[in-house]
Amino acid sequence: MSLLEKLQSKSETKTNATEPINEDSKVKTNIEQGHQEQPSDLNVIDPSPKPKQTKKTAVSQEYREVKSLVFKYIIRERKDEDVNEIVSDLDTIISEIINENDYKLRRAADRNNLKEEIENDLTGYGPITPLLNDESVTEVMVNGPNQVYAERSGRLELTDITFRDNDHVSAVLEKIVAPLGRRIDESSPMVDARLKDGSRVNAIIPPLALGGPTITIRKFSKDPFTIHDLIRFGTLSQEMAEFVQACVASKLNIFVSGGTGSGKTTTLNVLSSFISNTDRIVTIEDAAELQLGQDHVVSLETRPPNIEGKGAISIRDLVRNSLRMRPDRIVIGEVRSGEALDMLQAMNTGHDGSLATGHSNSPRDMVSRLETMVLMAGMDLPIKAIREQIAGALDVIIQQSRLKDGTRRITNITEVQGLEGDIIVLQDIFTFRQFGVDDDGKILGKLVPTGIRPKFYEQMEYQGITLPPSIFSEKME
Repeated sequence: MSLLEKLQSKSETKTNATEPINEDSKVKTNIEQGHQEQPSDLNVIDPSPKPKQTKKTAVSQEYREVKSLVFKYIIRERKDEDVNEIVSDLDTIISEIINENDYKLRRAADRNNLKEEIENDLTGYGPITPLLNDESVTEVMVNGPNQVYAERSGRLELTDITFRDNDHVSAVLEKIVAPLGRRIDESSPMVDARLKDGSRVNAIIPPLALGGPTITIRKFSKDPFTIHDLIRFGTLSQEMAEFVQACVASKLNIFVSGGTGSGKTTTLNVLSSFISNTDRIVTIEDAAELQLGQDHVVSLETRPPNIEGKGAISIRDLVRNSLRMRPDRIVIGEVRSGEALDMLQAMNTGHDGSLATGHSNSPRDMVSRLETMVLMAGMDLPIKAIREQIAGALDVIIQQSRLKDGTRRITNITEVQGLEGDIIVLQDIFTFRQFGVDDDGKILGKLVPTGIRPKFYEQMEYQGITLPPSIFSEKME
């Protein structure tokens, strides 16, 4: 029995069918009357077409019909088979459906595009799969079904990729969050998740997102960046690299601050790579993104509330629990609320060498934000007591920024020297000095030392970690 005959016989046996399928109607009736069955154990994104012209591309009616018919065949006839076997047979399935229905999709390019789209829906994340596989793309932004942006070299560009409709975007989103045990629906219209490679995903759906389901995916390199990569990118200088490596080895408490998309997590991952392989490391994140190469790593991840609004586990809960896990190092993906108090207490009670990130525009702003976040813990502490905690806990603040040309730079490495009166004293050790902008809009500048040695320089020497004094002096060109 041919593929078309199988489909016709399936439709004819349905008791709720209102019109029979005949030779003249071809697949039109099949599309209009076919019941959208969901596979039991095959995770298929069904892109059943709805005629919709976009400003970027106009897909032919036949192209959409063939694509729909292929999916209906897979769902009805082969839903229990391994998806890889189905993918290997796609050429045969497509060719037979085209020939039996006398479609005019004869060009090899059309068939290859059709096969690629179906394969992306079966095994990947639908239309955005090529962007996720493109190593030059660092961020993917889906603003509803008809607008997909990609970031390359720090700049956003509109792609020609579109989805069928809101349901198609939602199907891709469900495929992302379902394996993680998370959900997104009208009762919980926002979600943070991750892809298998660790890429960060944020999504928000209607009625909160007025233009349709909105997905933001921040990609991470398959091979984690090293300090040499950051030097090559111009994120920091060789002298700064030697300094931060010595800071981590000396078990100084380091806080990485910066704006959204400035590269804080990447820098935190590189800093974590300097931790000794003999240390027990506990990482705490909203969505696990850090890629540590050490042997003894315990990764903890927060949990959102269930459908009844109960069972949520916050970063603060995990920080408190981590103190009972005998950690040598605690690495917190992002501090944004009352967990700041627990973090500072941990740093002040023997958990040296801890690392964390937070949002701010400068080292001074980061100190102010920490004061605010400590107050969010619900403890009625005087400001001076909070500042004493901060001054005693933090040793170094690394400020990272995304400049106007899209490049990501470490703009300050600042020492927290202590408390004088009611003021926390900060001292820049390295800073970014901008000279101007070239004709292409590229920012001209370099990372330079300020000429001041940190107060903990002697502490490093006591631990056998030596840095040449010359790295604190600006080189004359």
